[in-house]
Amino acid sequence: MKDFQKELNVFQEALHIEQPWYVSSHLLDREHEILHIYLDFPRGSKFMCSHCGAHHQPVHDIVDENRTWRHLDFWEYKTYLHARLPRTKCKQCGKTRTVQVEWSRPNNHFTWKFESYVLSLMKEMPVAAVAREVREHDTRLWRIFHYYVHRAMQELDLSTVRRIAIDETSVRRGHDYITLFVDVDTKKVLFATEGKDSSVLSQFKQHLEDKGIPASQIEECCCDMSPAFINGIESTFPNAKITYDKFHVMKMVNEAVDTVRRAEQKEVDDLKKTRYIWLKNEQNLTAKQREQLIKLKDTNLKTARAYKIKLALQDFWTYPAILADIYFNEWYNWAIRSQLEPIKEVARSLKRHQEGILRWFQTKITNGLLEGINSLVQASKRKARGYRTTKNFISMVYATANKLDVVAQP
Repeated sequence: MKDFQKELNVFQEALHIEQPWYVSSHLLDREHEILHIYLDFPRGSKFMCSHCGAHHQPVHDIVDENRTWRHLDFWEYKTYLHARLPRTKCKQCGKTRTVQVEWSRPNNHFTWKFESYVLSLMKEMPVAAVAREVREHDTRLWRIFHYYVHRAMQELDLSTVRRIAIDETSVRRGHDYITLFVDVDTKKVLFATEGKDSSVLSQFKQHLEDKGIPASQIEECCCDMSPAFINGIESTFPNAKITYDKFHVMKMVNEAVDTVRRAEQKEVDDLKKTRYIWLKNEQNLTAKQREQLIKLKDTNLKTARAYKIKLALQDFWTYPAILADIYFNEWYNWAIRSQLEPIKEVARSLKRHQEGILRWFQTKITNGLLEGINSLVQASKRKARGYRTTKNFISMVYATANKLDVVAQP
């Protein structure tokens, strides 16, 4: 009997169970490698009211005779805690409520310590691997992750948000995307949602309003030239001015240069396998690629002409704001006279968006920070071999990009 009591005392101390709770018994199921630990409380025990927090409230009745929580493993055994939960009828607030136990959050089937362990693993390992490690289905682990990520995101202070950057990132191969809204100044992902049409702006506006932030507070938006984003910003954030992302502008010109090259290489063998020498910055080329570029860039090739027009626009961003409008118009006139249809097409598009392009010289905001976030998220996605659902992916975006301190604690 003394040995049995010693065993119970060991479990009592290891679990940090506080009065009036105590370990009443245990059962070791060797066949299934499960350890069951049973908790109880003495007759006449008093508890805190889980509604108003008043202490020393007597037990009214027993609402649940066998509540179960998964705990950290003891040795190689999966461990479960079992307890019957009392209800108190509070003398102060008059409410009858189930007692909240200190080892778990309300209406949950895991202990704080188990959730904390799972979260620490999920920061370092794919969720499928964590599930194998702790012998739980991954959907149950995702519920834990969602809860704590949501709680951490609820604590984000949005009161100073004035300038946002908007961009989409792929969830999986194909055409599944989420749109990210990032605070340019704090570099925090404020909101992520499925899709990339204009409705995502309405969803973001609603998210802000739910936090008590009026749409009129948003003064600057940075995005690409997606008509959906432009229309969405104009209709939901009428006070916001748009800056078009300069990296997206240069990407459009790069794509036009490559279109010229692909058409011309059918007749010029020297252009085959030279795609990257026209797209990369010269300082990033290998010695062999630089040698190829030097050989080709000063020729009369259409691709070489397109390349020079691209370099001229690249220099545009280095000019003082007072000269930017003049420089852009001169560049546009050159591009339109180039007789290179892909270049002319992109020049017309940029001309239509000239105001937002020139606004960069006032705001200096870009989506560059979103590219950094996207690379983190995509690396995480490859490591996990996908997140199965968009909801899972968005939670991982929040946790990864914002470096959330996702910790299980009361």
